[in-house]
Amino acid sequence: MSYATFHLIFLLPPIVFLWATLPESLSSLGGWRARWALPLVCGIAFTYTAPWDNYLVAREVWWYGPDRVLATIGYVPIEEYAFFLLQPILTGLFTFQYLARRDPAPNPRSVFGRWIGTMLFGALSLLGLGLLLADAANGVYLGLILTWAAPLLTGMWIYDGETLWAHRSVLLYAIGIPTVYLWVADATAIASGIWTIADTFTLGIAPFGLPLEEATFFFVTNCLVVKGILLLLFGSHDSLKELQRQRSSAPLS
Repeated sequence: MSYATFHLIFLLPPIVFLWATLPESLSSLGGWRARWALPLVCGIAFTYTAPWDNYLVAREVWWYGPDRVLATIGYVPIEEYAFFLLQPILTGLFTFQYLARRDPAPNPRSVFGRWIGTMLFGALSLLGLGLLLADAANGVYLGLILTWAAPLLTGMWIYDGETLWAHRSVLLYAIGIPTVYLWVADATAIASGIWTIADTFTLGIAPFGLPLEEATFFFVTNCLVVKGILLLLFGSHDSLKELQRQRSSAPLS
């Protein structure tokens, strides 16, 4: 299976399905913020991930079968650049599907919840830094993932953890289900030889053929996508009352 075939099987069909079955227009789910959420998240994801991923491939933390890709730009195949956009679209659309089908009233906001998230992802940031400073080869990949993503997630909780805590049910489903789906897809791609994860730079924990590092990558990237969308839609800079008014007044798609 080629990398392009992987997209055709695992990413494009669910994206089309999620888009086609949205019960409400994006405008009705949050006005201009909802319309711009996916383009903004995709742009940030692409810009932030491309240099980091090029470094990983250049260092041979992972690599791609040369007969499985169409071409490369820098060290990374063009299909991988496409993945930087397709994953946020997939997870973002799933988030909007969930938001369109649930009661828009959130749980109570809580400063306590803010500090739970801040401490959790702050600890993961320190863990990532510790793995890199330990200078042990098998901790490199996990350390690079955590130092790349966890500080941003910590910042999100510091910025407006009350909003994230109030929408924790959204976090549970909109992060959890796409993450499990992408774990299955990634394990399939590894087994098919589309890409290979270097044993030298991993801890060797790989249940069902999926390295712990890869599982962590999809978890933290989906956290970034879903939390970014929630903060844009429901953050303290925009009241829930206004969003509910927009939903009730906008026409259905």
